[in-house]
Amino acid sequence: MRFKLPCCTAKKSLLVQAILLILPIVLLAVGCQRMASSTEVDELVFMAGYKPQANLPFVAAYVAQEKGYFAEQNLAVDIRHASSGEHLKLLTAGDVDFTTAAAASVLKRRSKPNLPIVAVSMFGQNGQQTYVSLRTSNIETLQDWEGKIFGYKISPSPDYLAMLKAAGVDRAGITEVNAGFDPRVLTEGRVDVLAVFKSNEPDTIRRLGFELNQWDPELYGVPSLGLTYITRQEFVETNPEIVQRFVKATLRGLQDIVDNKDEALEIVLKYAPGEDLDHQRFMLNSELEDANSRLTETNGLGWMSDEQWEKLYKHLIEYDAIPSPFDYRTAFTNRFIDGAYDRGQLVWP
Repeated sequence: MRFKLPCCTAKKSLLVQAILLILPIVLLAVGCQRMASSTEVDELVFMAGYKPQANLPFVAAYVAQEKGYFAEQNLAVDIRHASSGEHLKLLTAGDVDFTTAAAASVLKRRSKPNLPIVAVSMFGQNGQQTYVSLRTSNIETLQDWEGKIFGYKISPSPDYLAMLKAAGVDRAGITEVNAGFDPRVLTEGRVDVLAVFKSNEPDTIRRLGFELNQWDPELYGVPSLGLTYITRQEFVETNPEIVQRFVKATLRGLQDIVDNKDEALEIVLKYAPGEDLDHQRFMLNSELEDANSRLTETNGLGWMSDEQWEKLYKHLIEYDAIPSPFDYRTAFTNRFIDGAYDRGQLVWP
């Protein structure tokens, strides 16, 4: 005996069969769409704050580019270099997505003219500036600076003033002059003590045949921090995933530098073919040394803390280096460094 299905039952059966036929196609399409979106490449512009050379944040980007770490994070990064300090202007205008800046500069610019910039990782656990004299000058202590000529860059820095205070040196007994950026003012005897960039000029002066005495601000308890990666506040808010991938790729590059400095220097010379290898090695070694601290030993390279930024902020306020008080916590975020590490180990990819 045959039974005929009721009309509505037959229609339901056909509907179920149609759904079963269509469902795999829909799922396949969704899967393909997700795969396409996960492999979509985002284009970025990174501008180093100076000419091509072995400054650590520059090299981290070079290595991330050459070793394919940006590509693994689905980033196509155009690496450029500033020629006359234009990188901050281009960043805020949206023509550049990431650049480099000293932590003190970030705080100053965030205060006035209230630039919407944010540091997302820290390469210098100590500041970039140090102070030197010729060893033949017999200037051995900070107290010996009294009665001497001190050459500064642009203006006497808060670091300098804090060092004098810490050592009980009478500033009035020091002749202060704007010495510019040529370290030969020291070797030619036009100044007795000179403010210099730690990872660069001491090596330049020694190559001229002069040995040096050196004073680092951090040895006198002066809060100082070095170079950071910065981006726009708006970019952090609208593209947090891209910022995270950029930070991870450059941290991977940074780890490679630690593991194989010779390879990193070969990469540097691809970007700076006219530079002297030994001088670039000095620069890289110096900045790697300052990239490490107890904080990074525990949490990983590139780390920064609220305490560090607060101390630097208060130091700059004390010496009137910040135009107006503001919430220093708006100048940095640990969100992306924290997202890149798991108990001090970089999560990759």
